[in-house]
Amino acid sequence: MSDFEAYRNDILFTFQKHKGMAEKAMVQLKDDLFFFPPGQFSSSVAVIVKHLAGNLTSRWTDFLTCDGEKPTRNRDGEFVIGPDDSRDNLLALWEAGWGALFGSLRELKESDWLRTITIRGEPHSVMQAIHRSVAHVAYHTGQITYVSRMLQTGTWHWVTIPPGQSGSHPGKYLQA
Repeated sequence: MSDFEAYRNDILFTFQKHKGMAEKAMVQLKDDLFFFPPGQFSSSVAVIVKHLAGNLTSRWTDFLTCDGEKPTRNRDGEFVIGPDDSRDNLLALWEAGWGALFGSLRELKESDWLRTITIRGEPHSVMQAIHRSVAHVAYHTGQITYVSRMLQTGTWHWVTIPPGQSGSHPGKYLQA
């Protein structure tokens, strides 16, 4: 395996882990809590899902050839839940965004790594854009997990190793 393939596989693994953690958290919320903003200036899990889906779709569609901020994206609208924003519709957008990301990453060739792309007109190497996206996804995965855990009133199923159980899970969490 080349260094490029190893790196790409690691990036794919990292994104898959974040997607999985977010999904394990939000599946524990009933619809009323999925759409519930925990504070006056806080986003509901639904809003975070809508925003991350919009970001991923914009950034990763035509990744190498078009600016990462597509003219069709309505970023401000991602923070507003409208009448068509059912849980099913938002999760379909979520899957589409992740599909764009995973598809683009799998298509990258080693020669693409140092290419320059733009996000909002700002140049980034492909590697910089990937790391920017990893950081953004990790930030919102943390939000989804935190808000879900805070709102869940029943039993919580941990999305990572439960507190106090690190010793009984050596490496289990690291498996794909």
